[in-house]
Amino acid sequence: MANVAENIVKTLHANGIDRVYGLPGDSLNGFTDALRKDGTIRWVHVRHEEAAAFAAAADAATTGELAVVAGSCGPGNLHLINGLYDANRSRVPVLAIAAHIPTTEIGTGYFQETHPQELFRECSVYVEYVADPKQMPRLLEIAMRAAIEQRGVAVLVIPGDVALAEIADDRAVVIERARPVIVPSGPELEQAATLLNAAKKVTILAGAGVEGAHDEVLALADRLGAPIVHALRGKEFIEYDNPFDVGMTGLLGFASGYRAMEAADALLVLGSDFPYEQFYPDHATTIQVDIRGSQLGKRHPLDLGLVGDVRATAEALLPRLAERADRSHLDDSTAHYRKTRAKLDDLAVPTKAGRPIHPQYLARLLNEQAADDAIFTADVGSPTVWAARYLKMSEHRRLVGSFNHGSMANALLHGIGAQVAHPDRQVVALAGDGGLAMMLGELITLTQNDLPVKTIVVNNSSLNFVELEMKAAGFVTYGTDLKNPSFAAIAEAMGIFARRVERSEDLADAVREVLAHDGPALLDVVTERQELSMPPAIEAAQVKGFALYAIRTVMSGRGDELLDLARANWRQLF
Repeated sequence: MANVAENIVKTLHANGIDRVYGLPGDSLNGFTDALRKDGTIRWVHVRHEEAAAFAAAADAATTGELAVVAGSCGPGNLHLINGLYDANRSRVPVLAIAAHIPTTEIGTGYFQETHPQELFRECSVYVEYVADPKQMPRLLEIAMRAAIEQRGVAVLVIPGDVALAEIADDRAVVIERARPVIVPSGPELEQAATLLNAAKKVTILAGAGVEGAHDEVLALADRLGAPIVHALRGKEFIEYDNPFDVGMTGLLGFASGYRAMEAADALLVLGSDFPYEQFYPDHATTIQVDIRGSQLGKRHPLDLGLVGDVRATAEALLPRLAERADRSHLDDSTAHYRKTRAKLDDLAVPTKAGRPIHPQYLARLLNEQAADDAIFTADVGSPTVWAARYLKMSEHRRLVGSFNHGSMANALLHGIGAQVAHPDRQVVALAGDGGLAMMLGELITLTQNDLPVKTIVVNNSSLNFVELEMKAAGFVTYGTDLKNPSFAAIAEAMGIFARRVERSEDLADAVREVLAHDGPALLDVVTERQELSMPPAIEAAQVKGFALYAIRTVMSGRGDELLDLARANWRQLF
């Protein structure tokens, strides 16, 4: 007779799962031994459970399928939490097996005791404690279905002794994914059409919910004469082959995206949870479409909220919309985007001899030389800024990051999962020096698992985006210095091909060599620390903040920092 752990593995295999991310531990031995005996599911061995959870998140994000991660009791599964938060907030399906201490010891303050079902509650759509083998495989079925249908994290907490207990019901449940088509009612669609037809200037804001609806959204934009602004998570799904694209808005965005929304008298929000209220136009009629009714009006007051998936809603709405003869708003917005794009491209140039490399130039070269179906991952902070502005999406490129949860150190960890899920595609992890240092041991995961991830390090010897936030708020930068080693030397010691570049004239060849290497590779690029990533709209408070920063920096005896800041950014002023 099979035990609980063996039934879990049997069920995972029956549902097409062929890999599990994790780190072994004694409370997890029943599960890992079941994997060993089954032999059909790969154990992706990482060096830290946080890496396993982030890797599973990227796996689920890039495949759209359920990914599985496992952690041992106490500290082991606690380490999963950050990556599971990221997966849940990114709405990707992940099943986490959280091993627990022996059942008889729960509540005694036993070695490594925690209460996982409480700890994981906030970062999951479903979490349950398996106290008796008779609960299985029913709870496994419920957990898997919750993760798949709600697009989030489901956690099963299983004591090691329960995992080894015999199971009476050894069936393998197969979860068939439901694929409903949800469309607003006819009267709601008519109301939306009335509002949009009455508007003179319509702008579309597209988020991650436009996945799979590229052509339908473009058809709406064409009918309405509407420019399309995208949120960061919508970039990979709507930016490519899009004559209506006017870039991003928000803190990382373009002036053209911000302007297209500000100029609108009607804003159509499609599948977006864009959180920054100050970037929504106050005066515009706002219509929002989202598959989750609870999201409607969450970020900005609405004139109309529609529950539906974007593709089906766009198809149903299109015949009700009048053809717009006046396309001046679209023409003006796209013209402004071309100017903004040209200015951004002018910043992505080599530096003069002796100066650190502009990160924009690095991002431009990566965009030009990476494969047309490359999967990019980007660390939170300045690497995300440069990825958002300079990595251009194609129909087959992907961009994964901790864009909702905002965790440091995600790029390499996401890269692991993306590469495991797509062994034949190029995976490029754009990592910050602070982020890479935080989870440096995961470079060994690349060599141990033969993963040819290309890790590109933006090495500016600082927590760069934190410094920018300090400057904008008027603070003298403090506690953000990073005394870095040669990341290339460290990578070489781990058996990874590596290059370190300090001069612009050497960068193009180094990028080409690292991307072409057959195996894991790392490029350590010394970039300009004082490079500013200015938001699309500078508020008075930010101007005041920079002025206070300048005064306080001089008064504290660090006036040379201001000279470096001016020298690095003078070209942005013209």
